[in-house]
Amino acid sequence: MGQALLRQVLTTTEARAAAGSERQGHPDLGKDLGYAVGQTLGVRISDDVDALFETSDAVLDFTAPEATLRHAAEAARRGRILIVGTTGLKPEHDAEIARAAARATIVKAANFSIGVNVLVHLTRQVAALLPEEFDIEIVEMHHRHKVDAPSGTALALGRAAADGRHLDLPGVADRGRDGITGARTKGHIGFAALRGGAVVGDHTVMFASDSERLELTHKAQDRSLFAAGAVRAALWARGRPAGLYGMDDVLGFKR
Repeated sequence: MGQALLRQVLTTTEARAAAGSERQGHPDLGKDLGYAVGQTLGVRISDDVDALFETSDAVLDFTAPEATLRHAAEAARRGRILIVGTTGLKPEHDAEIARAAARATIVKAANFSIGVNVLVHLTRQVAALLPEEFDIEIVEMHHRHKVDAPSGTALALGRAAADGRHLDLPGVADRGRDGITGARTKGHIGFAALRGGAVVGDHTVMFASDSERLELTHKAQDRSLFAAGAVRAALWARGRPAGLYGMDDVLGFKR
């Protein structure tokens, strides 16, 4: 994902790669930032978070929750733009990021794909339109190396479906079924996570009644679509006041 982000920055006329970071002890520390994409940029990969934010107007963060919290704190200290695509964030992480957004311009999304965000928007609308007799199930599949499940995107779709029905997702989510579970609970939103191969990301939202089924599906073919959305969000955030934004804001969707 880091390589995809760098390629996107390098092909965007309004953007420039100013810095890059890796975790402490990583073998790429000290290398030229462009080595992985076959270029020499004159920028060295560092583990210095302070230097990362000192030299950058915006930081694209697709890392891990602990690193994201450090980046959010530094973005708040310097009043910088932070684009957060990290998955696996827990409620306490979200709360800390929201606090940082009081002094930083943060765009946070489970998925920066334009198509996926259209899917989220449509899921909210369809959930509001269909009667409660339609059960909602969300199925996602990713590559074998993904460490969190359900995916952040699947959870975003679940929240959109719950919003459409004026429900709170934690109270109606079925995130795992195994063994003799009994009949499906009316009004719940189910999740199924599949892992295998090199799948970039497939997501389907199913609305199923006794007589018909409506399915909304998005399939990612390449990580470049996530990078394109993240850079678009960073450019959109220029000049925006401090606050926590999402792709609904970037794309101008109205709820």
